Amino acid sequence: MYQLKTKENDKDVIEFIEQVESPKKREDAYRLLDIFTETTGYEAKMWGASIIGFGSYHYKYPTGHEGDAALVGFSSRKAKISLYFATGDTERAELLNKFGKHTSGKACVYINKVDDIDVDVLKALIHQSIDFLKATFPEK
Repeated sequence: MYQLKTKENDKDVIEFIEQVESPKKREDAYRLLDIFTETTGYEAKMWGASIIGFGSYHYKYPTGHEGDAALVGFSSRKAKISLYFATGDTERAELLNKFGKHTSGKACVYINKVDDIDVDVLKALIHQSIDFLKATFPEK
């Protein structure tokens, strides 16, 4: 049976941020920590070795695959900062058009630095993602 690699754990979020090599990326990680914490109302938790996640939800797909994941999160990587939002909602694409300098993968949005983006749109993306996931995967 498939086992998720990215699970919530008890690793220290501040310790992870302090290990970010670039002083600017470390500063941005602290800014994002404040923004995500304030916007979500959830405590930051480490998910896997390198994702700072906020809140969680349980998903179950029609295939039977299920697990738990953070509602939203971010990770400071060497090359870029990865932002994790829900996929599948058309509102996400509309918000990303106003977000600022970024690139997108299927699940991740990548930025170089917080100064490149509109923080108000970031907060809207966080809210949109949480609302979408809670509507798609309601708690039972």
